[in-house]
Amino acid sequence: MSGLLTKTLRSSTFRVSVIFIVVFGAVFCALLGYIYLSTASYVLDRFDRGIVADRLILIAAYESGGRDGLVAAIDKLLTDKNSEHDVALLTDRSFAIVAGNLRSWPTSLVQRSGWSNIDGADPAGEANPALLRVSFETLADGSHVLVGKDATDLNKIKGKVYWALVVTVGLMLAMASATAFAVTRRTVGRIESINATSGAIMQSGLGERVLVHGSKDEWDQLAENLNSMFDRIEVLMGEVKQATDNVAHDLRTPLTRLRGRLEKACVGRREPKQDQAVIIDAIAELDDVLRMFSSLSRISQIETVKRTSAFRPTDLIKVIRDVVELFDAAAENKNIRLTVVEGETTLIEADRDLLFDALANLVDNAIKHGREAGRVEVELRRSDSGTTISVMDDGPGIPAAECQNVFRRFYRLERSRQTPGNGLGLSLVAAVAHLHGAQVRLLDNSPGLKVELHFPST
Repeated sequence: MSGLLTKTLRSSTFRVSVIFIVVFGAVFCALLGYIYLSTASYVLDRFDRGIVADRLILIAAYESGGRDGLVAAIDKLLTDKNSEHDVALLTDRSFAIVAGNLRSWPTSLVQRSGWSNIDGADPAGEANPALLRVSFETLADGSHVLVGKDATDLNKIKGKVYWALVVTVGLMLAMASATAFAVTRRTVGRIESINATSGAIMQSGLGERVLVHGSKDEWDQLAENLNSMFDRIEVLMGEVKQATDNVAHDLRTPLTRLRGRLEKACVGRREPKQDQAVIIDAIAELDDVLRMFSSLSRISQIETVKRTSAFRPTDLIKVIRDVVELFDAAAENKNIRLTVVEGETTLIEADRDLLFDALANLVDNAIKHGREAGRVEVELRRSDSGTTISVMDDGPGIPAAECQNVFRRFYRLERSRQTPGNGLGLSLVAAVAHLHGAQVRLLDNSPGLKVELHFPST
């Protein structure tokens, strides 16, 4: 736990979160400060306007009725039913009280006029201190007049607003910090889980998988993608191992046969005709091996390199006709009727040579594994979903359980072991289809096999 806490605090996610919290907090505090100051200023301005109105009334009464008029105006102000928070005071030159509801002139008011906030007894004369907001001035005859209001409630309201803002800012920062810490800890935890699984895979192999929590969030999506990648790598590693085993198996027989012939020729008597036959057989065996490696190299090149430089508008009907013409003789040797069901002229962007090789492999397989004196049909059809080339025979077909396996390199059905070939034909077809964005489908032709190359509409 302490290690996870340390990694959380050192995480770049946490540092970025803290920076954003500080910046956001500063902006938020500035905004709330502006709101507080604006509100307090507005309330105080409304408060001061009431005091100014009362002062103007008293000054007007003094100007019209002298001191007696001023005293009468003060008494009227203080006896009004809405004046419970009002204060007023009139003193002579020596600050002796003439009228008003304060016990004495505030000692802090030494200027001739102005505004001030003072502490004093409340208007009822009780001893509890009150905050007074007052305006005062010295009259022409030297008297001093003061008018104001009890600002205790105003000050309490300002205090409550201030502390409400402080608490809001504090809670916001606390919640933001807790959220940043929780999010960072969760992020670090998921990253640590992925790192641990990756380390286990590097140490012990591809048997481990990243834990999926079931929340269907972006971390689960990443875990699922990583697991899919590991699955794919495991499949590819299995295919590489199988391909290696198959290469070793398929090469052992011709190389052993070749060595036996050469050894026999080496220890035997020199006879030109026999030596020439041995050489011819050896060349044939080596040609088969070289063709196998050439096919492997070509498949790998197609799968690893996006070879689109040779893509040109290609007429599929012409390609099909050329393939059928190439295999006419082979079909006749097995009394197989090879036919073409032509559709309308179809142009697609394709590598003509690779497409020819893929179709040639399909037709060759159909003839090799089809029924003696049977039929092989190549069909081209178009639909709204795209263009499909179908190669159909009436042979034994392929069991449904083997349909995916036959695309693996060197994979051959047991009954096909005695048939010439190396198990790379359908691997080449799958690679060419993938390069062209096409789909390869193996279907039951009832009887026989139907192989479809489907090129989606673009």
